[in-house]
Amino acid sequence: MLTGKQKRFLRAEAHHLSPIFQVGKGGVNDQMVTQIKEALEVRELLKVSILQNCEDDKNEVAKELAAKSGAELVQLIGMTIVLYKESKNHKKILLPRA
Repeated sequence: MLTGKQKRFLRAEAHHLSPIFQVGKGGVNDQMVTQIKEALEVRELLKVSILQNCEDDKNEVAKELAAKSGAELVQLIGMTIVLYKESKNHKKILLPRA
């Protein structure tokens, strides 16, 4: 679990990022989760946007993506989700201590 201090740090790091995945009408699917896992391994921190035509609740989408990808939900702001997962092979982000 991330502390408040670590989440603040990650929100600041994510500020300049653009969303690289979109959740649309089909909702969350296995292929999307696989791609997000792979992207998290390389990037550690990424944004996912929820499109207007997504029929699922944005909070449920955020929780489902975090749970299925094994990532931490850093933030859900508007229709944008910020996810973080520490990389095994491509560690770039050094979190502040708790």
